[in-house]
Amino acid sequence: MADSFATSNRFFDNKNYPRGFSRHGDFTIKEAQLLERHGHAFNELDLAKREPATDEERRFLDVCRGLREPQTESERVWIKYMARIKRPKRFHTLSGGKPQMESIEDYSDSDD
Repeated sequence: MADSFATSNRFFDNKNYPRGFSRHGDFTIKEAQLLERHGHAFNELDLAKREPATDEERRFLDVCRGLREPQTESERVWIKYMARIKRPKRFHTLSGGKPQMESIEDYSDSDD
């Protein structure tokens, strides 16, 4: 992996992980370090902003496109990250019931 996923930028996701990957609890320390170190390259490859330079990067793209299952640690951590940020946000109520929608009534004068 020395030549693969080379980047000079650290990867941060302040929107979904404002305190950092390792402090959030979704990732192990090793996974968080891998995301910070190579996540920028993972993201550019996934968004097609960067062409794959090695066979490992080509296999990574196949995983991102769903053509094969993740096998390497890099592939697994990126798929895990993408699944976490795309999941729907949970909605909690104090009553434990389903949220109620208020109906909008028509208050216009229909007698006119």
